[in-house]
Amino acid sequence: MSEILLVLLAGAAAGVLNAFGGGGTFVALPALVAVGLSPVTANASSTIALVPGAVASGWVYRRELTPVGTVSTTALTTISVAGGGVGAGLLLALPAASFDAAVPWLLAFATVILAFGRRLSRALSTALGRQLSMSSRTVLIGQFFLAMYGGYFGGAVGIMMLALWSVGLGLDTAVSNPMRVTQLAAIYLSATALFLIASDALNAPLVLAGMLAGAVAGGFAGAHLARRLSARLLRGIILTTAVTMTVLYFLRS
Repeated sequence: MSEILLVLLAGAAAGVLNAFGGGGTFVALPALVAVGLSPVTANASSTIALVPGAVASGWVYRRELTPVGTVSTTALTTISVAGGGVGAGLLLALPAASFDAAVPWLLAFATVILAFGRRLSRALSTALGRQLSMSSRTVLIGQFFLAMYGGYFGGAVGIMMLALWSVGLGLDTAVSNPMRVTQLAAIYLSATALFLIASDALNAPLVLAGMLAGAVAGGFAGAHLARRLSARLLRGIILTTAVTMTVLYFLRS
């Protein structure tokens, strides 16, 4: 299989995964490393390539956005853009070894929260005698750190967003999916702006273009398909993706 075909197919698969529930980085990054890019360059390139796919998915979902608690979509998106830029700067400035070691544990935590978050939220609400609900400030602080992680590494940041919103606000993962896709696009956009200026991702233009084309097609098709799935099936796909990505990352580490 030629390098361009490999990254094209990987980009399409990554676009579909991101539209469904996240995890596209886990497909895109290994494919880019396999065709000869260094890990840091591959990470930057995968972020750049997945931006158009995330934007395409966000366009499909544009009329289905549900607010995250009492936080305005504008404020949430602004925080995502800022955090994504900070995280991208850290990727270019710092060694990734220590953070990479923490990624499997972060994913495991996010997966457990995704699986049991709504029940945990209800249990805490019962114990407190009131509905558990994070304040707008808490949501924005949490979103900033997740966006920073997304700009730095990006793996399963969408899954972590759903986990945060699930346990903190009791939001349904399927209902929150359109907002997750939109915020993912915001994180990728600011990170991409920095990577295009400061990284060497453009040194392999054909590889980047191949993955970008696949990601656009996969993101657009995946979002249309996800809209036709039942909420229960979509939740199952999101959770299955989370579990699979967690296991794979523990095996990789």
